[in-house]
Amino acid sequence: MARYAYERLSAQDATFLWAERDNAPMHVGAVAILETGPLRNADGGVDFARYRSAIESVLHWIPRYRQKLAWTPIEGWPVWVDDRHFDVGYHLRHLSLARPGTLAQLRELASRILARPLDRSRPLWEIWVIEGLEGGEQFALLNKVHHCMIDGAAGANISQILMSPSPNAEIDPPMAYMPRPAPSGADLLFDALRDRVRRPVAALQALSEIVSAPEGVTGALDEALRRARSLGDLLGYMAPASATPINGELSPHRRLDWLTMPLADLLELRSVLECTLNDLALAIVAGALRRYLFRRRVDVAKLDFRVATPVSTRTDADEQRHGNHVSTWILNLPLAESDPLAQLALVRERTAELKRTNAALGADTIMKLAEWLPKPLVERGTALANGPTNTIVTNVPGPRFPLYVVGSRLLGMYPVVPLLPGVGLGIALFSYDGRLCWGFNADYELVPDLRAFHDDVCAAFEQLRLAAVSRYLEKRTAKAEMEIEVEIATPAEKSKPKRATRAGSAGGGVPIAAAGESS
Repeated sequence: MARYAYERLSAQDATFLWAERDNAPMHVGAVAILETGPLRNADGGVDFARYRSAIESVLHWIPRYRQKLAWTPIEGWPVWVDDRHFDVGYHLRHLSLARPGTLAQLRELASRILARPLDRSRPLWEIWVIEGLEGGEQFALLNKVHHCMIDGAAGANISQILMSPSPNAEIDPPMAYMPRPAPSGADLLFDALRDRVRRPVAALQALSEIVSAPEGVTGALDEALRRARSLGDLLGYMAPASATPINGELSPHRRLDWLTMPLADLLELRSVLECTLNDLALAIVAGALRRYLFRRRVDVAKLDFRVATPVSTRTDADEQRHGNHVSTWILNLPLAESDPLAQLALVRERTAELKRTNAALGADTIMKLAEWLPKPLVERGTALANGPTNTIVTNVPGPRFPLYVVGSRLLGMYPVVPLLPGVGLGIALFSYDGRLCWGFNADYELVPDLRAFHDDVCAAFEQLRLAAVSRYLEKRTAKAEMEIEVEIATPAEKSKPKRATRAGSAGGGVPIAAAGESS
């Protein structure tokens, strides 16, 4: 057994490191707003020492939070090693808004913090405690974690480790941290050369696992054809998407915004319109973008506007693992359609087609094959994949019960998705305790009026809701009118003297047909 320990990043995790640019940091984030409650200290601020103790008591459940990056010689592939000099004080930051703190101040401060890249020489995460919100009655937690460490589902799991479903959870003593020895450059070089010798055999084995199926050879061939078709469909999107004002060279600065919708309203709307919550969110985004781009003098009828939608591929075996287990749908949003119900119908039709054709298999196949490709090819593929979309919309389900931080109740958590190069607007959703929390991340120059887009999302939801109510009332009215017609027709038929009729004759057939139509 080797006297050192390290873990090689998957190709999918490594792509987020290679996609990172000076003006496009690849960390995910969230702004959580909480009641100060039991964490309020005598000065009206937040008891930061108690919060730090609470975080230290659970760090052993998140080993990646005490690991940093190292790089293999020659190949330059990233690996995780334990940080011998880990200092939690570097990762936990504490500051205050000028009181009385407002949400506008919080948005501006959070925008500046999230615009800065993480230090790659240390574990790739930070948590900022920001007190002074609403005169001290509330405070915020701002999380930054590099995307190479987690995807949305893993982030939701980590949030439930860093928080508690109980307001009375005790703070346990921290477990002693014993870092494992890190490999030397010579160790990593030797291992890389050994893996390179094994790579052809391992690649063939991985390829056989990709197309393997329990139905035998026939099933394996069908699986290979499905993946080939999905891969071909994905490659069909490699041509650039339409140019829009929200796409272009990114600046180093960001704008953040967020909003909350009652989840019950969306679930009721989902039931009435017979669609998924994800379809509903995409239709709302389509309506909002149509309004927003129209004001920026864009003819939406001429746009090939594409949205990237991450799709989880996480299995039960991956549930306790960090890292990324996602694929991606690329969907054309129907911005040319003005009717919100017709927009939703088109979104539902297109997502159904993506499900039917297993579109997520294309990106999943690329990521599996990338494990055995040389790094330059993977980097090149990452660069090409950044061009075909206009925006990203990600939807992560969260807990339907309240969470607490040392007794302080979480009121809302607003996710922040990183901006890919050339993409000036990212939209993330997180459902929590009866709320649907929307988070918007935008480039400072490409989207100078993010608050206007925030209002467009609210207006698009209201427009869709009113259209659904109108359709529902029309159906009820039509049904009531049909029932009245049947009630009027039925007594007249019953008043006629009965007479024998042959089967199939007109006698008695009309009322039965009418009753059948009304059922």
